[in-house]
Amino acid sequence: MRHFLSLFALLFVVMFGGAVAAQDRAWVQIEAQPTLTQAQERARAYAGAFGDVAGFRMSSGWYAIALGPYSADAALARLGELRRDNLIPSDSFIAGGEQFRAPFWPIGQNPAARPIRNGPAPAPVATAPEAPQTAAPGTAIPDAVETAPLAPPAAAQSTTPAPDAAPAPTLTVIPPEPTETLPEAQRAEAALSRDERKDLQSALKWFGFYDSAIDGAFGRGTRASMAAWQSANGFEATGVMTTQQRALITANRAAIIAELGLETIIEEEAGIEIILPLALVDFDHYEPPFVHFTEKNSSGLRVVLISEPGDRATLRGLYDILQTLEVMPRNGERSLTERGFTINGANNNVSSHAFVELSGGLIKGYMLVWQPKAADKAGRALAAMQASFKTIGGRALDPGLVSLDDAQRRSLLAGMEVRKPRLSRSGFFVSDKGAVLTTVEALQSCRRITIDRDIEASIVAQDAATGLAVLMPGKQLAPRHVAAFEANPLRIGTEVALAGYSYEDALPSPTLTFGAVEDTKGLADEAGIARLSLSSLPGDAGGPVIDGTGAVLGMLMPAKASNGRVLPDEVSFLADAGSIKAMLTTAGITPQTAAQTAAQRAALPPEDLTDLATSMTVLVSCWE
Repeated sequence: MRHFLSLFALLFVVMFGGAVAAQDRAWVQIEAQPTLTQAQERARAYAGAFGDVAGFRMSSGWYAIALGPYSADAALARLGELRRDNLIPSDSFIAGGEQFRAPFWPIGQNPAARPIRNGPAPAPVATAPEAPQTAAPGTAIPDAVETAPLAPPAAAQSTTPAPDAAPAPTLTVIPPEPTETLPEAQRAEAALSRDERKDLQSALKWFGFYDSAIDGAFGRGTRASMAAWQSANGFEATGVMTTQQRALITANRAAIIAELGLETIIEEEAGIEIILPLALVDFDHYEPPFVHFTEKNSSGLRVVLISEPGDRATLRGLYDILQTLEVMPRNGERSLTERGFTINGANNNVSSHAFVELSGGLIKGYMLVWQPKAADKAGRALAAMQASFKTIGGRALDPGLVSLDDAQRRSLLAGMEVRKPRLSRSGFFVSDKGAVLTTVEALQSCRRITIDRDIEASIVAQDAATGLAVLMPGKQLAPRHVAAFEANPLRIGTEVALAGYSYEDALPSPTLTFGAVEDTKGLADEAGIARLSLSSLPGDAGGPVIDGTGAVLGMLMPAKASNGRVLPDEVSFLADAGSIKAMLTTAGITPQTAAQTAAQRAALPPEDLTDLATSMTVLVSCWE
């Protein structure tokens, strides 16, 4: 598995193919490993194919494997030759050696003392076998005989790619030429045409060094970006690129474009124009609102274009849906506005980036999904996608474009499994800061608890005897309505409404179920419990039970069979307001009380009662 240096100064070199260092001594760095043992194994394997393998501990703590040393021109030529013949990884690059510290390969030798080569490297030398030796990081083993090389890495065993493998990119090698002085570089730059100057700005922007207009005018912004590119690639940061440096950045851009197969596609059905890495992904199928591009040649990348008509509610719904996908890990930044959203997710197995925007009643966007092995290519592909994405044609993907049977319609995200909670129940806000009351049943054996699908929450109080629990969200919320509890005793015959997620997470909002108070105590005369004539479902447990004025009379309890007896469907129970307020007070939460007596309060219109009940009710989900 490839690994990547964490040093910011080398990041663009690793990501974008590398450049010639300004120093006289240069190395072709081909790998970096996190441990000495791994690095020794890889160096030993490469030594079976190359006679100038070197290994150094780096200042970052990782272990670099390189070939050399060479002169700068010879290193560039060697890099191009080995890449062209597919003998080294495609993201190998030229290193000046500034980060190299103690040598570890060849064992007992210091490869930095080798003479600088200007021609071909020596052939590998077979050595007598010996038990492997190890050393502490940064410590060479003295007077040791090298072990016999293992089989070389797969890339070094043959110059012929596997039948289905994508061809390795050919790096354009810039012919050696005398180094230009600053005045000479300035004169050469002055002779550039406007189009050539704009192309250089485009190349700088392509590699992430420039973010202003492509106008061919070399002002302070362009000069700063040139200096940044020079510094990142080991050159003196003059802010004026030499002829060779300009040729190098454009050649490396061309090599990467060829490697990824970056091409502009116009997706007429979706109304999207975008650059995609067609060497890594293939169009697979339409599945409104998605256009699927699957990985090609085991590239580890997938692309999904998104296109549908809609409004802000549709946008928010899509935002919620994408976050439930297995390919969109929970860890990562999220941003949602009225006009669009971005979602980033990453774990040890997969990373994703989604971008969606709403304009003119159309929702358009894309999602890139990649495995760790494809991280470098994903970064380059994503930059191209971000820079090129545009909506065209004033149309969205037709929902009837393909014929779907019932099973397919239940899973419009085929190939992207949806994360599902183990179970979901209801809860409701009991404080202005977003504290939620729910049932203990919802919290059993949960590795993670969320409210309203994506807000992390933790248990701050629970009472197994009463079945009540209090959750606190991970971020402060501002609920539109908070429960105000009835201060008077319950009365038999009072008409009530229950707000709850009857069908758990299947519906985006709670539903209302109506009933009445049958008794002010349990079937066995239990205090703190009231019996209702109301048909409820498991997902309703934890929801608020309110009267016609909006006062909360209690919380619906889970339905339970007692002593082998199964109760009728229309029998439900609630924990009354008195027991809830006592529990909240113990938990440090001051419960709100309905301002007036029930006789003084006016009944709310149906639409206002519905709004109050549903806006205080939340979905509580338990995740394994």
